[in-house]
Amino acid sequence: MIALKDIQFSYKKGKPLFDRLNLTLQPGFIYGLLGKNGAGKSSLLKHMAGLLYPNSGECQVFGHKAQDRSPILLQDIYVIPEEFELPGITIASYVNNNAVFYSRFDYNQMEAYLDEFGLPRTTKLSNLSYGQKKKFLIAFGLSTNARLLILDEPTNGLDIPSKSQFRKIMASALDEEKLIIISTHQVRDLENLIDNIVVLEQGNIIFNQNMADISEKVSFEYNLNGVPEDEVLYAEELHGRRAGIIKNVSGVETRVDMELLFNGIIRDAATINRHFAN
Repeated sequence: MIALKDIQFSYKKGKPLFDRLNLTLQPGFIYGLLGKNGAGKSSLLKHMAGLLYPNSGECQVFGHKAQDRSPILLQDIYVIPEEFELPGITIASYVNNNAVFYSRFDYNQMEAYLDEFGLPRTTKLSNLSYGQKKKFLIAFGLSTNARLLILDEPTNGLDIPSKSQFRKIMASALDEEKLIIISTHQVRDLENLIDNIVVLEQGNIIFNQNMADISEKVSFEYNLNGVPEDEVLYAEELHGRRAGIIKNVSGVETRVDMELLFNGIIRDAATINRHFAN
């Protein structure tokens, strides 16, 4: 479990980015961390990985203080950042040099992922395309079997078939002990993959709900003509029509349009959260 309690943090002497931020995440789920540029997503992930230290408050990861970066915790955390550099060595050399730091690393699993992604074993990592490098990091990260896997914009650089492979692999890798956090702007890439949506805005958690509750509580309509206004929670112009989020009065679970949901939360989180509180 990850528990952030009353986190306060600011860069140098600037305005506080987090002011008494609280968040609890449970293993066995894939969380989608969403937010606009500058909302604080990467900083929040770095607190969980122990790469940033709070000015006050505490970040606990599986019962350890993240900022202590103890070896027993570090073998249970793997981070795939948005920006990275890989050395000029082969995949085999990288695995031999780095797998030893993860007690549950599965070499057979790694081979299966490499086959799935069609990655060449003998080419130097530095000579791979950006998309191939990203697929390698995903394959290695999953093979560590770390209980906390953090992915920052993992689908950037992946083509459409690779995104489909990514979703399939991520879904199959989850078990009741693992906690996976995916931060992205490509919200449609997460549909049918994540279990919970957490939205960050200006350093504050403005929405935190699981997908089952979302599909039960709201519906997504692409032509609001004829829908009573008191049922509309958010509306926008989409392809010449008025689309939006409405109260799900039927009680039948519906497909979640994550892009439309994100837009509604950013524009009017208070209205949407009030509906979930009822």
